Amino acid sequence: MIFHRIASLLLAVVLAFTSTAAALAADKLGGANAAESEQRLRDAVTYLASDELEGRGVGTEGLNKAADYLAAEFAKLGLRTDLFDGTPFQKFPVNVTVEMGPADENRLALSGQDKDGKPTRKALKLGETFNPLAAGGSGQFDAPLVFAGYGITAKELKKDGVDFSYDDYAGLDAKGKVVIVLRKEPQQQDARSAFSGVRTTPHAFFQRKLTNAAEHGAAAVIFVNDGLELEMRREDGRKVLGDLIAKLAKLGADFPGLPADKQAAAAGEIRLAAEQAAELQKRLTAPTDSPLPFDGAGSGSPQSKLPVLFATRAAIDEVLKGSLGKDLAALEKGIDDDLQPRSAELAGWRAVGQTNVIEKTEEVKNVVAVLEGDGLLADETIVIGAHYDHLGLGGEGSLAPWTSAIHNGADDNASGTATLLEIARRLAASGQKPQRRIVFIAFTGEERGLWGSGHYVKNPRFSLENTIAMFNLDMVGRLQNEKLIVYGTGTAKEFDPLVDSLGQKYGFKISKQPEGYGPSDHSSFYGKKIPVLHLFTGTHPDYHRPSDDSPKLNIEGMRRVTDFLIDVVHATDAQAQRPSYIEIKKIATIGSPDGDASDRPYFGSMPAYPNPEKDGVLLDRISENSPAAKAGLKDGDVLLSVGEHRTVTLEDFQAALTNFKPGDKVKIKFRRGKETVESETVLTRRGMP
Repeated sequence: MIFHRIASLLLAVVLAFTSTAAALAADKLGGANAAESEQRLRDAVTYLASDELEGRGVGTEGLNKAADYLAAEFAKLGLRTDLFDGTPFQKFPVNVTVEMGPADENRLALSGQDKDGKPTRKALKLGETFNPLAAGGSGQFDAPLVFAGYGITAKELKKDGVDFSYDDYAGLDAKGKVVIVLRKEPQQQDARSAFSGVRTTPHAFFQRKLTNAAEHGAAAVIFVNDGLELEMRREDGRKVLGDLIAKLAKLGADFPGLPADKQAAAAGEIRLAAEQAAELQKRLTAPTDSPLPFDGAGSGSPQSKLPVLFATRAAIDEVLKGSLGKDLAALEKGIDDDLQPRSAELAGWRAVGQTNVIEKTEEVKNVVAVLEGDGLLADETIVIGAHYDHLGLGGEGSLAPWTSAIHNGADDNASGTATLLEIARRLAASGQKPQRRIVFIAFTGEERGLWGSGHYVKNPRFSLENTIAMFNLDMVGRLQNEKLIVYGTGTAKEFDPLVDSLGQKYGFKISKQPEGYGPSDHSSFYGKKIPVLHLFTGTHPDYHRPSDDSPKLNIEGMRRVTDFLIDVVHATDAQAQRPSYIEIKKIATIGSPDGDASDRPYFGSMPAYPNPEKDGVLLDRISENSPAAKAGLKDGDVLLSVGEHRTVTLEDFQAALTNFKPGDKVKIKFRRGKETVESETVLTRRGMP
């Protein structure tokens, strides 16, 4: 106890000295002015989260623009950037995109009997009445058709406070069949719905529906728009048309009073608005239904083998009327009325077709810059990192799966990237050389599974044995009620008192999480026995949605997070000894953006990123005393199934857990080496042993 007090006192002295010295040096240059710092943060995050950067999705030109911007900013600061063949770019290839194959290898025909009992066969037209989807794989099919409603199996729901199950596959034989599935979920506008009404549950995601179809043995899946989607499209169109008509009225009213030299330009503007209004009116009178584009449901995983297509409601209605005497609208209404499935075999109807989905390799890159150290410890390294990628137009990972819109990712993680730049500038401009090398890394591919940080620790530019700490910034732009969450406080004995002291200095209400393993890039470094801290200001309703935009950020809060981490770096660098690593096997989790996640089951494993397995999920770490550990799982095992749910991909694993509640006993199947093992365990609540 006495030693702990002395250590804390010494740490406070070091903090006071280093912070004062840094502040004096920065003030001398005028670089630490709060208003100037906030303006730089605002400028950087506004650009990174602009539409021009296309949501910084892997495979987009916008992500390359972001990388070029970061490289240029690092160079302006005088940092060393000639690290990889004379550039700051650590490049590596990944399979991230897919393309549609030749048109004659993407086809769909539906055959059966029409409502009058006459044989009929309809070949759908590519791009007009159907499209293959990149969310699936390549394959041929000639199989009977079944209608599986929304394609949902949900056993964890509550209806009027009572446990409730909904299963579109109950009593339906889908094995070897082509399954027709509606988008989204039932009762979308009912706030009292067991499916959360206006909010989306995981069951609405394309990937979850596909996994469920595969688990029930489907030969292929045909998605179709739900009725509300079409109404929303019409409503959006009507709003745009109303705005155009109002604009025309104003232009027309203002025109007579304009000077002669401005009337020509105004006439052109009126003509353009009139043409736009006429075209929109034409579109509104035409059918609004159309198939999703090829990449509209995101890209499939390399393991995906199931052919997946999207067809118009009109094409599917013809099948349903011929077999069931009902159309999609009637079936949707029935489900909404009593929340009972309307799934059925479509007697006499078959789907014949083929999909050709071609995987493409993309080159992605981490952006790395260095502030060299000076002195006896100059060969030791401190890493400061933030991921700069996001979700592009949505798809996989989006919590608005019904949209195809730019996800600007202002908080996630333009905020961390802008803060990384500001920290680099402030440290470079201080005029005070650090004792140790400081490496700034903007990681790519974090949203896809820690790709960038995982690649770096496998191919480090600077020795990991001499890397003494890693500090990570991921979602630091929404500071509310002074709450700053700091992960990794237990990964070095020096970190806990340091974080406490700085929390008091900056007025933060610190929520300390001791774990070093968690869902961001610091986890890759902790796996190499490097102490870590990860700063995070919390989730919110805009998380992984198109609404995560820069005007919603707390710029002043970002500036104080910057100040906080600069002090962490100074204090760590000022010590003669490196931070003392502590092993913690427990894995931290991020709570649900929609509220308390305490009723969600906890398993206690950390998947490997990226996952090299083709038939399961490689588990990199297993938490001590967790449900996974009690099932007998060990680091390096490959999880094959949870309950009756196959876990071919990480998304499958996450979705499988949503079918259970804390306290449920579940069967587990996994592979260790060449041996397949079956076990069982009891799931707990998150954060509980």
